[in-house]
Amino acid sequence: MLKHIAAALALSAGMAAAEDIKIGVSPGEHAEILEQVAPIAAARGLNLDIIEFSDYVVPNTALADGDLQANSFQHVPYLENQIKDRGYDLVVVAKTITTPMGVYSSKLKSLGDLADGATVAIPNDPTNGGRALLVLAEQGLITVNPDAGLVPTPLDITENPKDLEFTELDAAQLPRALQDADAAVINTNYALSAGLSPKTDSIAMEKADSPYANVIVVRRGDEGQPWVKTLVEAYHSPEIKQFIETKYEGAVIPAW
Repeated sequence: MLKHIAAALALSAGMAAAEDIKIGVSPGEHAEILEQVAPIAAARGLNLDIIEFSDYVVPNTALADGDLQANSFQHVPYLENQIKDRGYDLVVVAKTITTPMGVYSSKLKSLGDLADGATVAIPNDPTNGGRALLVLAEQGLITVNPDAGLVPTPLDITENPKDLEFTELDAAQLPRALQDADAAVINTNYALSAGLSPKTDSIAMEKADSPYANVIVVRRGDEGQPWVKTLVEAYHSPEIKQFIETKYEGAVIPAW
């Protein structure tokens, strides 16, 4: 699903004309924050056409193909995996937010209530699936092979005392999996979109010092463009930091 949000045209002092760029985002906080960034960027002569994607694969493909000028939806481990697997020539130009991953359940009040053989749903992409397993490892439910680094798979689980069964699903579908699975490890943007509060609805949260800071990404060669500087300055403005801290109350954390 694509959603276009055109920022109001404006000229900033010292710029002869406004410039337009297309920037891809995922639903939830990434889209919501960029909507707040748009008028700040517009006042500086940069108009943002914010395009919302319902999955994690297309935004990098669209950027690499030239259909976008930037995207803001992913953390560094995911980007590095995409570059390795697909050969994209993309670079990070700024950090944005950190969104601690949470464990949710419609059946249980704590992870300790998980029965032997319980089903746990996790994302099916390598980096977010691995991240979910590391969250469960932090909670002492499983042990994973350290050689797998940040991208373990269920095959890298070395200890599973409760014999948990893992169901791998598209990240956007995980909130719906709560109807069937005993628990699900869900990215914050999809949790928020489903009306789940990481602070009040999760039964466990990822540690705040995780390496999964989200980033703004552009094609290599564009990182020195003036519009990139304007975009980053607008995103890193005090107004956006205040918006994030007020709206998300710790569920989303500024990473700059």
